[in-house]
Amino acid sequence: MNTVFDQALWAVGRGSGVVAMVLLTLSVLLGIGARSGRPVVGIPRFAVTLVHRNVSLFSLIFVVVHVVSLLFDPFAQLRLVDFFVPFLGAFKPFWLGLGTIAFDLLVVVTVTGLLRNRIGPRVFKAVHWLVYAMWPVSLVHAMGNGTNGLQPWFLVIAMLCLAAVGGALAWRLHENFVEYRNVRSQENP
Repeated sequence: MNTVFDQALWAVGRGSGVVAMVLLTLSVLLGIGARSGRPVVGIPRFAVTLVHRNVSLFSLIFVVVHVVSLLFDPFAQLRLVDFFVPFLGAFKPFWLGLGTIAFDLLVVVTVTGLLRNRIGPRVFKAVHWLVYAMWPVSLVHAMGNGTNGLQPWFLVIAMLCLAAVGGALAWRLHENFVEYRNVRSQENP
């Protein structure tokens, strides 16, 4: 039976997934900006890392809302194991499996972020590079598994996210990209 509650769960699941994707995109952009040590879109250099952490936290909250709402949605047919073991889902198992992989990577990156001072910068940085795998996997999951994944409005959002991250990544990989520690040493010779 399709109740108002079931419809609300479905709407919250879809909406929180889209918001999570946009916030994860902002988090990636701010993370790249934080590595540069330069101001980002009017945010002072010293605040970029703080804004990056807060946006990352909000993206995690929206991913959790997405996952939990779909867990209780009877149409999605998700089980708890589907959030940790990929490709076992009853509905679109491949696309759901990509979401599971992205979720698992997000959990690992979040835990290492919380333990950054205990695990040290080398381990933190090595694990944090997983974001460059997590983000596109989550985008592809949204396009393949999402109810609105191929709707024009969603494709516009997805392409804007892809263009923004692609541009930031090209800047990050460019030979003129100067990391924060180098910017600091240039400012204080």
